[in-house]
Amino acid sequence: MSKEQPPQEIIDKIQQLHEKYKASGQDMLSYLEGLLYADYLTYWDYINLDTLLTLQQPKTSFKDEKIFIIYHQITELYFKLIIWELEQIAEQVDVKAAFMKERLERVIMYFDQLISSFSVMWKGMEKEQFLKFRMSLLPSSGFQSAQYRIIEIMSTEIQYLVNIIEREDYMDINLTNVDSLFDILYWQSGAKELATGEKTLTLRTFEEKYGKKLKELIVSYRKRNLWKVYQNCQDIDDELTELMKTYDLKANVFWPLAHYKSAVRYLQKNPEDIAATGGTNWQKYLPPRFQKVVFYPELWSEKEKEEWGKGWVVKEVFGQEF
Repeated sequence: MSKEQPPQEIIDKIQQLHEKYKASGQDMLSYLEGLLYADYLTYWDYINLDTLLTLQQPKTSFKDEKIFIIYHQITELYFKLIIWELEQIAEQVDVKAAFMKERLERVIMYFDQLISSFSVMWKGMEKEQFLKFRMSLLPSSGFQSAQYRIIEIMSTEIQYLVNIIEREDYMDINLTNVDSLFDILYWQSGAKELATGEKTLTLRTFEEKYGKKLKELIVSYRKRNLWKVYQNCQDIDDELTELMKTYDLKANVFWPLAHYKSAVRYLQKNPEDIAATGGTNWQKYLPPRFQKVVFYPELWSEKEKEEWGKGWVVKEVFGQEF
């Protein structure tokens, strides 16, 4: 009995594989033998499900602490997706508006997911549990999310991230001294001791782990951050500009405002506010209208910049129309 011959489609694919491996100096037969012995791929192996589900290690017995951990892990995964899109934009040569729009729409979509899902933080946990298990987390803080700092550095000119009090003086700075500039970035002021102004342990450990990497990133993205890519795009149109502005709002108003709403729920206690776990000054650090971090100030009017975030805080936090 003669063996059934493989369909022509399979023969054609084998020929294409032969040409592919030959071009790279590889032995196709070895790869086919490996495929013959390989097990079928499963969903749980592909996404490392068993490992993923063991990555939550609460420090207390409070049930809601696991919610707190999982949500922050989800947040970091979204940050990774955003960074991936920003990297693709930065790597383009002669970038076109259509490519930027597509990637920016993805980034905005990820931020929308982050912003809407933050209700998990203020609806998904009992306040009493949170105020107890949070004390076991000292001195860690969401402030220590290096991925978010990476997103900021990749998105704008580093001068726009300088503390608002000193920002104007550094608009034309020569980036030969990144160390001195790094010390006055806006997030630094948010992690100083409330009483003394000294760096908190939260900030010191963050700088020890990520400071060198972030400084190198500042230099690397000096000429290829998102603002530079936008300026160099040859076919800028109104749609692309609006997407840049939308991204600016999502990252610098709605996202910090989501945090602020959660902080108000858990940490505001009249007449005295409860300190954040890392000793960060959340009352001055989180509200967008105080820091006025704007990625693309050239795209906004003077009035819009002056009232940056004010209307959203009044409406979302205090329930009043601005």
